[in-house]
Amino acid sequence: MGSVVADITSVKQTDPACVSMTHCVSMTHCVLNFKGFHALVAHRIAHKLWLQNRVSLALLIQSRASEVFPADIHPAARIGRGVMLDHATGVVIGETAVVGNHAVIMHRVTLGGTGKESGDMHPKIGDGVLVGAGSCVLGPIRVGKGA
Repeated sequence: MGSVVADITSVKQTDPACVSMTHCVSMTHCVLNFKGFHALVAHRIAHKLWLQNRVSLALLIQSRASEVFPADIHPAARIGRGVMLDHATGVVIGETAVVGNHAVIMHRVTLGGTGKESGDMHPKIGDGVLVGAGSCVLGPIRVGKGA
């Protein structure tokens, strides 16, 4: 639950669509209408199920969430607190990807693999990183804190 609160706080403080609104309206507006926030909440539920070895249910939630909120985040991906998926459209985050705390991921971002079938296949994004629109980060590389 703490991660969800940190996520919505990050959206409220970072997204221009929320920043310009009053506190009460902005929090309600963000919770009800921001598909990036919804995609993260769905991922956090699926990730918890994945860690409990309830893989089929985790994958079902991930599949349904990617249909409703056009962001495909593997349930095994580790996403830190206070992350913002801005717009979330076209975001793909692979199985072994890690996204640090307070990172911002814009639309059409891929954190993907290079075809390796097992092991460490996906990028590691540090705390406070901004991954710009249309970025395609492939393979087990690290993007350092604050980049």
